[in-house]
Amino acid sequence: MAEFTSVWSDLNQVKFSQGFLQAGPYRTRYLHTGDDSKPLLLLLHGITGHAEAYVRNLQAHGQHFNTYAIDFIGHGYSAKPEHPLEIEHYIDQIRQVMETLGAPTAYISGESLGGWVTARFAQLYPEKVERIALNTMGGTMANPKVMERLLTLSTEAANDPSWERVKARLEWLMADPAMVTDDLIKTRQQIFQQPDWKMACQMNMALQDLETRKRNMLSDDDLRAIKAEALVIWTTKDPSGPVDEGRRIADLIPNGRLAVIENAGHWPQYEQTAEFNRIHLDFLLGR
Repeated sequence: MAEFTSVWSDLNQVKFSQGFLQAGPYRTRYLHTGDDSKPLLLLLHGITGHAEAYVRNLQAHGQHFNTYAIDFIGHGYSAKPEHPLEIEHYIDQIRQVMETLGAPTAYISGESLGGWVTARFAQLYPEKVERIALNTMGGTMANPKVMERLLTLSTEAANDPSWERVKARLEWLMADPAMVTDDLIKTRQQIFQQPDWKMACQMNMALQDLETRKRNMLSDDDLRAIKAEALVIWTTKDPSGPVDEGRRIADLIPNGRLAVIENAGHWPQYEQTAEFNRIHLDFLLGR
């Protein structure tokens, strides 16, 4: 039997706060640790995800950075716009968050959708970015099987946020299904049970539509245009694509490098926390 863990057991030694920023038009929920004497670090989750994706990373990163794990718009407990969400909308939220926090620049790390947003943000606003980490990032592939599986699991869980459907959606993320604890299921189930979640899920699934996805994708030239130092993190058991894709991305970014984490799926920051924190912090701190 797997050892029982919970979001609280991940946070019970962490000095952190949970709250909401009014970032321009976007009510943005966050988990925060560190203080504003340190450089800003934004941690960005994946599609249908939420800030708890980073509960196992807050303590280590808060020692060095003013660290905010946020809920994207259309996700978690942030604002739920009633229109299809494309990359430009998430980028605008990040700009507004940085402005609200009074930070001209930030270190940004994103997983899946968060990596896609991070890469595009770094391409468009090089002056606002210090270093970026792209963790099992999306936006460079359009695999119909992966897109259909993600759309099906997410839509089923939105239409019927039962324990089993939410569990199935979370298990897609993990190399080891035992990592999907009861507490993690309940955390996400409560999000999926919000009255406006069915609408929100439809809006944030827009990028699983092939035509919508194509106009948002990162081309090879887009990746070549990224000036920031970039760490591409991939895993040997990522369900969205092979390590070769991570290597290709890292090779295209002029200041890119690749780190591969074994025995993890789409959430290496959660499944292989110690290794992720070491690799991630060494890069962000220029060690």
